[in-house]
Amino acid sequence: MQINYQSLGSGAGIRQVSERVVDFGASDFPLTDEQMAEAQVPLLHVPTALGAVVPVYNLPGLPAGVRLSPEALAGIYLGRITRWNDPLLARDNPGVALPAHAILPVYRSDGAGTTFIFTDYLSRVSPAFAAQVGRSASVRWPTGVGAKGSEGVAGFVRDSPYTLGYVELVYAEQDHLATGLVRNRSGAWVGASMPSLMAAAEGLGPAGPTGARAPIADSPRPGAYPIAAFTWLLIPIRSADPAKGRALVDFLRWMFAEGEREAPAMSYAPLPAAVSLAAQQSLEQLR
Repeated sequence: MQINYQSLGSGAGIRQVSERVVDFGASDFPLTDEQMAEAQVPLLHVPTALGAVVPVYNLPGLPAGVRLSPEALAGIYLGRITRWNDPLLARDNPGVALPAHAILPVYRSDGAGTTFIFTDYLSRVSPAFAAQVGRSASVRWPTGVGAKGSEGVAGFVRDSPYTLGYVELVYAEQDHLATGLVRNRSGAWVGASMPSLMAAAEGLGPAGPTGARAPIADSPRPGAYPIAAFTWLLIPIRSADPAKGRALVDFLRWMFAEGEREAPAMSYAPLPAAVSLAAQQSLEQLR
């Protein structure tokens, strides 16, 4: 079996599977009830892994680990914090020689699950961000410059000093970008890692996100990385081609049995056991 998968962004994945252009789609954010109702075919959310969106920056001479609080991230992307040595950033980074240079925020210019995860998190931690920008795969940013795709954001930050962006963890690692520590709800400064991602989903009930499409951002657990989310495949309940439908179910069963083991090598965390079990049971709905 050969699968043709294209990284066009979550918005394109949702649109194409909803219009039955493709056999399945993928998204880093779940469909709303309205989107589910508008789809030409009922869709099943199948979680595949746990992912992180990380703040990345280019500060010459400074390594990874600069502390970026929820208030600082929201303030930068609202255009209210404009310099790297802002008092809020300086307070959280004692002893760090933050430059007086202006901050250039970088954002995704295309509709993206990464943007949804990032803006969903900022909307949870900042009432001002929620009111002015809100959560969506594509928003009107008050400041900054856009780049297409996570590859574009990562490349822009890599090549441009004093920038700040947000990407999936794997892109930060591939481009050797400095990533920030984010203060979680329990007050700990946490970086994205397999343990901190697993902590974000710890204790999730057996129903998992397959039915409730549950968010895990801003987890209250002490070791949890706060900008975390599941990533989903979007599968039509009834395949237009029964042979393809059966092949896809076979692939999904392999994915849960064996493919999950490959997730950490690609900077994703495998599903918690209860979520994985619920996801496998949900495959019985596919026809």
